[in-house]
Amino acid sequence: MQLGITFRKKGIKALKYSEKVTADISGARLRIILSMVIFGTIGIFRRLIPLPSGMIAMMRGLTGSIFLALVMAARGIRPETAAVRAKLLLLCASGCMMGFNWIFLFEAYNYTSVAAATVCYYMAPVFVLIASPFILHESMTRRQMLCVPAAVLGIVLVSGIIETGIAGVSELRGILLGLAAALLYACVILCNKHLGSVPVFEKTVLQLFSAGVILIPYVLLAERTAPKSITPVSALFLAIVCVVHTGIAYLLYFGSVSQLKAHTVALLSYIDPVVAVLLSAVLLREKLDITGIIGAVLVIGAAVLSEL
Repeated sequence: MQLGITFRKKGIKALKYSEKVTADISGARLRIILSMVIFGTIGIFRRLIPLPSGMIAMMRGLTGSIFLALVMAARGIRPETAAVRAKLLLLCASGCMMGFNWIFLFEAYNYTSVAAATVCYYMAPVFVLIASPFILHESMTRRQMLCVPAAVLGIVLVSGIIETGIAGVSELRGILLGLAAALLYACVILCNKHLGSVPVFEKTVLQLFSAGVILIPYVLLAERTAPKSITPVSALFLAIVCVVHTGIAYLLYFGSVSQLKAHTVALLSYIDPVVAVLLSAVLLREKLDITGIIGAVLVIGAAVLSEL
C-alpha cells in the first residue's frame, strides 16, 4: 500500500514537472514570435525617422548594449570574462559587421520598398548555406542545393528587373543594398558558429556595443550633412527603435533560444519577413505585384526549406 502511494506521488511530481516544461516551451515560443513581430516592424519605423542610417544604427547599438547590460546587472548575471577574453577579437569583428549590416539595411529601405528590402535581407541563410562547405566544412544536401537557385530566381523577380529592365536601376540600388546587408549578416551568423563558448547575453552586449562604437567615426566623417529637423514624434520613434527593436526584442529572443530546438528558432524567425511584407502593403501602401509575390515566396521558402 505504501509502495503504491509512493509511486502515485512520484507520478504526480513527474506530471507537474512535465506541465512546467511544456509551459516553459510555450512561453519561449511566444517570446520568440513576439520578438520576430517586433523585428518585422523596424522598416516602418525607419521610414518615420529623419536621420541618416549610420546615426540610427550607432544609437541602436549603443542603447541596446547598455539596456542589456542593465538587465544582466538587475538579474545578477556575472559575465564569464574568461570565455569573452578568449573570443574578444571575433566578438568585436562580428559586432562591427553587424553595425554596417544595419546601415545597408536602413539605406535599402530608402531606395526600395520595405517588403523588397526585407526579402533581400533574408537571403542571409542562403549565403550561409553557400559558404558552409568552404568555411564550416558542412556538406549540402540535394534539397539545399536546389534552394540556392530558387532563392536567386526569387531575388530577380522581387527586383522587378525583368519588367522594368534598365529603367529599374534606381530600385535596383535598394535591392543591392539589401543583399549587401544580407551578406554581412551571413558573416555574423558564421562568426557566431565559432562563439559557442560565449554565453548569449555577453555575446549580444559586446556585439551591439562594438557595432555602436565602430560607427561613431563613420557617423562623424561620412554623415556630415545636417539631418532634417527632428520633431518630438520622430525622437520617440528613434527611442522605440533603440529600446524596443533592439534591447527588448533581443532580450525576448535570446532569453528563449536556450529553451527551444535550433530548427524551431530558425523556422519561427521567418515570421519577421512575413510581417514586414504585410505591413508594407497595409500601412505604407507599397504594391507588390504577382511577380514580386512569387519571388518573395521563392526566397523565404528556399530559406525555410534549407533550415528543415
